[in-house]
Amino acid sequence: MEMIGCDCFCWNRVPEFYPSEPDPFSLPSPLPEWPQGAGFSSGRISLGELEVYNVTKFERIWSCTNLRGNSHGLIFYRPVDIPNGFSCLGYYCQSNDRPLRGYVLVAREADYAHGSVLESPALKKPLNYSLIWSADSPHDGCAYFWLPNPPVGYKAMGIVVTSNPTEPQVEEIRCVRADLTETCETFDLILTANSKFSKNSFQFWSTRPCKRGMFGRGVSVGTFFCGTYFDSGQVVDNMACLKNLDSTLHAMPNLNQIHALIQHYGPTVFFHPDEIYLPSSVQWFFKNGALLFEEDREKGKAIDYWGSNLPCGGENDSAFWIDLPSDDDARNNLKKGNIESAELYVHVKPALGGTFTDIAMWVFCPFNGPATIKVGWMSIAMNKIGEHVGDWEHFTLRVSNFTGELWSVFFSQHSGGEWVDSFNLEFIQGNKPIVYSSKNGHASFPHPGTYLQGSSKLGIGVRNDAAKSQHFVDSSVKYQIVAAEYLGDGTITEPSWLQYMREWGPTILYDSRSEIEKLIDLLPLFVRFSLENIFELFPTELYGEEGPTGPKEKDNWVGDEIC
Repeated sequence: MEMIGCDCFCWNRVPEFYPSEPDPFSLPSPLPEWPQGAGFSSGRISLGELEVYNVTKFERIWSCTNLRGNSHGLIFYRPVDIPNGFSCLGYYCQSNDRPLRGYVLVAREADYAHGSVLESPALKKPLNYSLIWSADSPHDGCAYFWLPNPPVGYKAMGIVVTSNPTEPQVEEIRCVRADLTETCETFDLILTANSKFSKNSFQFWSTRPCKRGMFGRGVSVGTFFCGTYFDSGQVVDNMACLKNLDSTLHAMPNLNQIHALIQHYGPTVFFHPDEIYLPSSVQWFFKNGALLFEEDREKGKAIDYWGSNLPCGGENDSAFWIDLPSDDDARNNLKKGNIESAELYVHVKPALGGTFTDIAMWVFCPFNGPATIKVGWMSIAMNKIGEHVGDWEHFTLRVSNFTGELWSVFFSQHSGGEWVDSFNLEFIQGNKPIVYSSKNGHASFPHPGTYLQGSSKLGIGVRNDAAKSQHFVDSSVKYQIVAAEYLGDGTITEPSWLQYMREWGPTILYDSRSEIEKLIDLLPLFVRFSLENIFELFPTELYGEEGPTGPKEKDNWVGDEIC
């Protein structure tokens, strides 16, 4: 236990000390009536022996601003309006520089779990609590953070926060039987509280299941964890998340509901005003001259309209690749794409144990244009470096299966990307987000601007310029569902080209080091000599490019997004 005082202002429940309450976030337009079927958007989800309910209404317990070394503070909440029969699993917290936007799950024994209730119930009260941290200040009201001590064979799901030193009642919270839980990890540092009385900083983290992706069964509770000396991705030993043991994943949307979700939330993808290499449909790419090459064969062969003569299955053994035709006119025509034919290719899959749905939307561009290098104040467009044939990029909508609400969007950006909460998105036509595709490279961004891939601190890297233009694709209309494995065999027929696991472009090696050296020679001496490891600051794609593989060969097809 560590009890420290922090340089902060603290508020208990005396109204005159409260800062302004963050407004709850809501999407720009009301949600529609989703098509009926199964358990999607019913507010409750069965996890097997447990049924969980999504709580988004809270009462503030304690707030703290002006923590040492931080420009913002935290607000801690207790869930309220819990339905009869359900029990709290932990409290919620978030930074105070954003709208109120969060949830915690509350739980009860499922109706059919009668046989195990008396002998080994799914939920039990904690034995007591351990005080793990307290915050003090010259002002009235302080905070005390309590970790539930579970009975043997049970796990705690979250922290309890009080504004007085009295230990909470054991009725306040429930612990969960260990076999109904999964391990969790830290993933989003909410805030670090520094103390003038201790060299140790105290950290507040969001948590998520360690095992995620299409087959992961871990369910985020929405609570937080706090402690010292933690890193992102570190396993939390004394807390857990829930586990979905209901193999039917009944809360996932059916096919009619999927179409309704895409038509309601499908983003408009804007390409840069100066974009030359626009998207197309895969069929247009094949029809207009794309060729399949095979190792040890000099000539390529035409690919039929549906890609049915592509080698299917297996893994990427580099024995086959796709390339453009050799004729200059046909080659240049194919590079430019055909935005009129373009459509988004949609993969729908469970996320976080089937409590969320991930709608991954893939954009195909026949060609990825050359990079623009930024070194200091100079930006120089490359002639060849960064080019490759067959560019696959994507973004992912994450939708709550409790309500059908769009929760966040993942923007894929070359070898990385970022999750953006709904309150940080731009919207067009109701609840449809805007996705900005960067010039030449087609990475996805939530807002217009120039993004640097490399070292932003030193101003060195590859420019990603994103802006609105007349070149756009409305994915709520122009889309094709290519996979939704959880719906079962025969519901979605996967196109033949999706089974092609090899490369959509030839391997290219660039003499990029000599090109970048020419750029460096233009810099002042003091800048050159301060950049000893300048080549490490550029993305690896500049030094060579294996032909990109298709969606099904990417790690996030089965797994979670990269961060």
